[in-house]
Order: sequence, then structure tokens, then C-alpha cells
Amino acid sequence: MPNSPAIILSANTAWNIYNFRLPLISALQENGYKVVIIAPHDDSMVKLEKLGCETHPIKMDNSGTSVLKDLKLLRDYYVLIRKIKAKAYLGFTVKPNTFGSIAAHITGTASINNISGLGTVFIKKSWITTIVKTLYRIGLSRSKTVFFQNEDDKTIFIDQKLVKPSQAALLPGSGIDLEAYNSTTPIADKPERRFLLIARLLWDKGVREYVEAAKIVKSQHPNAIFQILGFLGVDNRTAVSKEEINEWSQQGIIDYLGSTTDVRPYIEKADCVILPSYREGTPRSLLEAAALSRPLITTNVPGCRQTVDDGINGFLCEVKNSKSLAESISHFLELSPRQQKAMGTASRQKMESEYDVSIVTQRYLNAIGSIA
Repeated sequence: MPNSPAIILSANTAWNIYNFRLPLISALQENGYKVVIIAPHDDSMVKLEKLGCETHPIKMDNSGTSVLKDLKLLRDYYVLIRKIKAKAYLGFTVKPNTFGSIAAHITGTASINNISGLGTVFIKKSWITTIVKTLYRIGLSRSKTVFFQNEDDKTIFIDQKLVKPSQAALLPGSGIDLEAYNSTTPIADKPERRFLLIARLLWDKGVREYVEAAKIVKSQHPNAIFQILGFLGVDNRTAVSKEEINEWSQQGIIDYLGSTTDVRPYIEKADCVILPSYREGTPRSLLEAAALSRPLITTNVPGCRQTVDDGINGFLCEVKNSKSLAESISHFLELSPRQQKAMGTASRQKMESEYDVSIVTQRYLNAIGSIA
């Protein structure tokens, strides 16, 4: 489609786009757009090319604060976006939302941004927080639409004048493909119960609280099994070390399952999925688990609490409180198998009514369609 209008998607990894934006890519292509990807090169870039996307690798220091590297990134974005002449630039993650959007504005390309969560830099305030907020304020200043994944993050950006109220809109996370996540495997009737934490192994995901809660619960319910699934070795200041994971495994507190590109088989073997995160946009792991009819236990914080109707499809606990988390787990264990299965059914129903990926894609199409 050489004459089709181009839409640029940019994130801090091609993996991010391939794993979270495939329904959006399909919807754009079905509506006659050419999809162009700008992201650091990884194995997912080839997969995106096979889907018919035009790809442009870009060097990006995701965790660094080097002024020279960031200025080079801004220049590289400017050169690419000016060359592509797209109808719209869609930014995801911090640096594409800031430097990519600034470059888009300079070239006269309309930008649409997605703030998927405020992350560590907003949780632990420092001089970096001030810099990031300034970059957001500049990068989002002329954006057509800025999507947020929960009302709390939206309010913060408006109150701190990082975006104007007229720019801000809400999305149900990245949505969930209810056909791809449609399990017929019910919670099994068995004496033990299996709990699963799916996350990048960062302390801010509540890993410490999960392990401490597991110790408390296992002292009363020795048949309870606690598993962790997620990438170890994350390049992040709050990363959990391999030594700590090995120690917990050797002590019999948790089973570390490694990482995977398909979480569905692991969720289907679990009885309840837990995420004691300190803050999220909308956690993908909880949407996936709920779509597969699993009860949830998570913290009463922005992003997480929206996925749980407390006592209906799971339980909410206090953030950074392993005892509160242990109490929620114990409440789940005290339910009958019938009640546990009913919670799982309620999770699926919540996903069908509130988080269907078609809601996300349609709002993007509407935002793009409103661009003159």
C-alpha cells in the first residue's frame, strides 16, 4: 500500500510493540494505514516485518540519563519522522513519549501518547523525577491525545500541568484479546492451592511482600504453593538479584519458573494470580489472568485496584504490607472450591465488560480519525 497514510508506533523495545500492540497494528492495517515501527532492534523486529510493518531501528539508552545520548536520540527521531511523513506518531513508554513526541512536533506530525504507568521515577521522587516531568511537559504540550490507563495517573498529569484536560483520555490498559485468552480450564479440585506472581523481577512489583506473605501463609497452610514467573536480570535500579531468588527457592518459599513468551499455560495451572505492586498503569498480568477466569489478589493502588471488585473477583490488600497480603491469601484459602471458581468467573465477566481490546483499538482509530 504505497499511497496509504503512515502511522508510526514507537516504544522502548520492539518486543513491547509486538507483545502489547498487535491488535492495534491489525486494526490500523485493516483500516488502510501503513504501520511504521521505530524502536531499538531486538528479535521482535523481524516478527513485526513479517506482519507487513515497515521498521526503523533506533538506539535508545532506556535507563540512562546522558544528555549527549538523549540529544542524539532526539536528532535520530527527527530525521526518521521527517523522512516518513506520517499522519500520526503514536508514542509508548517514557523516551518515545518525550523525545519522540518533541521530534514529531518539530516536524509537524500529530502525536498521540500512551502513559501506561508512572513507574519507579514517580514512586521514588528525586532530581530525575523533576527532569522527567519537564520532558513530559514539553513532549506532550502539543499532543493531539494523551491516553492514560487509570484515572489517578490522569489526574496527576492534569494537576501538575503536564497535560491539559482537553488532551487527556482514558483507556482500559492495553486491553485484552478475549479470544486469545479464553480458557476452558477451571480451577482444579485438589488439596493444594497454587499462587502465581507474574512480573518483571523488581522490588516495586511487590516481590519482597510476596515472599514474606508466602512465609506467613505456609506456616498455616503448608500445602500452599507460591510461584514466580518473570524475567530475571532486569536493567533497573530496583531489580531483584539472582542470588535472592536462588535463596528463596532453596528455602522452599517459592518456585521460580523462569521467563516465558506465553503466560497462558502457567496461569491455567494456577488457582489465583497475585500482584502486590506499588503502582501500575493497568497491569497486563492481571488482565491476562482474569481473562483466563482466575481470581486476583492485588494492592489497593492506582492501576491495580481497578482490576478487582473486592470480594467479587478477588481481594485488595494494603501496599507494602506483607501481613495484609497474607491475610488476603488466607481469606482466599478459606473459601470453598465453589466460591473460588465463582471468583474466577467474575474475573472473566469483568474483562468482557470493561477490558476488551476492541475498546482500545476503537479509541485509537477515533483519535487518529479526528486529525485533520
